Amino acid sequence: MDFVLIFGDSAVGKMTVGKALMKQTGLRLFHNHMMIEPVLEIFGEFYLPAIEKTRDVIFDEFLKTNQQGLIFTFMWAFSEPDDWDYVQALHDKFTAQGATCYYVELVTDNQTRFERNKTELRLKEKASKRDIETTEKRMEEEKTRYRMVSHPGEVPYEHYLKIDNTHLSPDEVTEMIVRTFNFKSSS
Repeated sequence: MDFVLIFGDSAVGKMTVGKALMKQTGLRLFHNHMMIEPVLEIFGEFYLPAIEKTRDVIFDEFLKTNQQGLIFTFMWAFSEPDDWDYVQALHDKFTAQGATCYYVELVTDNQTRFERNKTELRLKEKASKRDIETTEKRMEEEKTRYRMVSHPGEVPYEHYLKIDNTHLSPDEVTEMIVRTFNFKSSS
């Protein structure tokens, strides 16, 4: 089994690239907002314990299947020790079951992120992002609170790829990922 973690700042294109990669490879996509949105709806707030527990159920059950692999999207704040611990726990969980883990970091400039924040797909898939003014304010605050881009050599995992996708389509990014990691096409 393969586990692909696509990470980067908000609105960098993680879910969109994940969808393209799923289409190209047959790996299944679990984008982070698949858990965030229901928890927001039920609890009325970002309640991390419920998000993490439901994610864990998905991961644990997925590992019991014969699926080829899973793509997961995540905002990894490099300035936050808890995020480092979480990524390591995911790595350990999947490798303990014989999976190969791959890490794809997406980066883009802020202007592009703010443009992507308004895309039809993002707003369709992520109800919590539909209030553009609030989302943009949160993006500005996060920029000063967290470091969302890795330093050279900082990501310690063997299968790692950093892509500046500012001027690349999701399909171009997907081709880079497929080529770099020798993923087989599902078509």
